[in-house]
This record gives sequence, C-alpha cells and structure tokens, in this order.
Amino acid sequence: MDFSLSESQQALLEQVTRLCAGFDEGYWLAADRAHRFPVEFHAAMAAGGWLGICMPEALGGAGLGVTEAALMMQAVAQSGAAMSGASAIHMNIFGPMPVVVHGTSAQQARMLPPLISGAEKACFAVTEPNTGLDTTQLRTFAEKRGDSYVVQGQKVWISTAQVADRVLLLARTTPIEQVKKRSEGLSLFFTRLDRAHVEIREIPKMGRHAVDSNQLFIDGLVVPEADRIGEEGKGFDYILHGLNPERILVAAEAVGIGHAAIARAARYAGERIVFGRPIGQNQSIQHPLAECWMELEAARLMVMQAAWRYDQGLPCGAEANAAKYLAGEAGFKACQQAVMTLGGYGYAQEYHLERLLRESLIPRIAPVSPQLVLCYIAERVLGLPRSY
Repeated sequence: MDFSLSESQQALLEQVTRLCAGFDEGYWLAADRAHRFPVEFHAAMAAGGWLGICMPEALGGAGLGVTEAALMMQAVAQSGAAMSGASAIHMNIFGPMPVVVHGTSAQQARMLPPLISGAEKACFAVTEPNTGLDTTQLRTFAEKRGDSYVVQGQKVWISTAQVADRVLLLARTTPIEQVKKRSEGLSLFFTRLDRAHVEIREIPKMGRHAVDSNQLFIDGLVVPEADRIGEEGKGFDYILHGLNPERILVAAEAVGIGHAAIARAARYAGERIVFGRPIGQNQSIQHPLAECWMELEAARLMVMQAAWRYDQGLPCGAEANAAKYLAGEAGFKACQQAVMTLGGYGYAQEYHLERLLRESLIPRIAPVSPQLVLCYIAERVLGLPRSY
C-alpha cells in the first residue's frame, strides 16, 4: 500500500502551486472586498490547461482523474485562494461530467472545448427554494414543444450565474404524479443561459464575495432538444456522475483552507512575543494547532481514498460523503483555532484568517449538510433504518 504521490502528480502540484503563487492573499482580499469575480485567475488556470483536467484529451483536456483534480483543488485553496479561487473553477471539473459520460460525441465536441479554453463559463442549476436536498421534488418544468423545451421555474444558490454563459439545468419533464419512481421524469440540459428569459438575482452572503451566489427565475427559457443530455426522464441518474466528484473536490478544498489557516497561525505563534517568549512555546497554543493538523491529514487521506475509488470505477458514495464530512469539520475547526491563536489580529482582515474562517463554512454546509451525510452513512453503511 503506497500513499506517496507519483512523479506526475508531484509535478502537477508544483505547477499549480507555482501558478497560484502569482495570486497572493492580497489579490484574494481585494477581490473579496470588491465582490469581483477573479477573472485573471480564471484566465490563468485556463491558459495553463487546468480547467480541463478531467476532460477527454481528444477535446483539449488533460484526461486525468478526480485524484489529480482533488490534488489541484487542495493546492488552489491552500494557496490562500480558499473558496473564492476554488469556486471560480471547480464547476468545470465536476459539473460537465454528465456530458463527458452521457453526452453524444457531437455534444461533447460542441459543449466542452469552450469550457476547457475558458472562453465560456457554466453554472450548475439543480437546487430549488422549496425542495432543498430532496431533488426528486423539483418543480422547475420543461415542456416539450416540437424540437425544443420551454422551461419555467426557480433555482437557488447557483454559483457563478452572474458571469456564466451556459447552465447545466435539471428540470422535470414528466409530472411526478405520472412516474413510477420519484427519481424518474427528470431531464438534464446543458444550454445557453439566456438572460432574456432568466432573471438572476445575487444573494448577499457572509463570505466568498468574489464568487456570486444567485436565485434564478426562469420564464419561458427555450432549450433546443439538441441540448438535452442523454434520454428524457433519466436526468437524475446522470447527475449522480457529478455528485461524488463534487463532494470529493469540496472536501479537498476544505483541507486546503484548513492547512492554509494552520500554517499562518503557526508562523504567527513562532514570531509573536508575549511575556518574553513566543506564544508558540506554550502548549495551550501548540496542542490545538497540532490536533488540527492531524485531523486535516486524516481527512485528506479519506479524500484520496474516495478519489482513488472513483477513478478505479469502484463504489465510492460512502467514502465521498465521509470525506466531505470529515474535511468540512476539520477545515472549519482549523480556521477557528487559527483565528483564536492570533486573538484580536485574527479578527482583522489584513491577516486573512477571518476570510478563511468565513469561507470554511461553505464546505460544512454544501453541497450536502453534515446531518444528511450522517444519515447516509447510518443507512448505507451501517444498515440502519432510513430516518427521513
């Protein structure tokens, strides 16, 4: 059993880390303050070929696995970019997976290269205001009219919709009353985000101000049949190909944020002199930081296990969910402890930890709550009765 990175994986880490070094914490603080999408960072990642890390080589992608993508996303978050950097690009990695797996060759050739090159950006529109994580209860409806669909409905917490050109949209095409299983009758589309028929309202929020979150009001959006991915009514099954990678990548990002915070706190603790000695000499400072490091590394190993299983074509639902839970909790705890290590300075924007703390809450909440992860493990792993 070998836990070391391959030479190519180590080279990948070095290249991504070097690219991210060109965007220091001052860049991310300025973007956060201005509520400005990190256009330069997105362009640099596109120019480096990183937006297509999991895309087919024939279409300009790198053809690598979720393992390499997780390594990349941890490095991005750990550079100080946190969720502002990660959320600007990770839709390109997990979002288009249904197109990669279920799209026709013509759809792949049309839809994927613009994402890989950075010429287009996409958003992922599944969640709705009144359904939460109960995806089978989606109310957005796509009515078939000739060779197109006309969509009506609402979506919420849609990241990057302010800057997106395309949307990966899940909508019901058969009323739920007419299907045998609730998961049937949902269809997946990858189509143009036509602002003439989609009102996009940004949601003011606590953190990650550089990347927008939105509510979408869809009124008469015309979607060509050619933009439907796979069979009509099978969309729920198709999005599952993106859910486990999404959990894995978010978990990797949480680990990266936590390590960034702990490293900053450790540097400060070694330099800050109080009562004639560095505060890092005190075990009350040392031990909590050491504990956080261990928890982050344990979570990282679960992330790598989940990513490896996905890349090997093995079941990884339990591992992906466990990685998301463990990393989300460890990342938040690490940021909280780092703020407390700096005391009042931890609360100041110029030391960046308050930003990391705010953004570390995102992997705890999304894309699935800690409580539902616990329910999943209890039911699917331990064999306990379903509780909801």
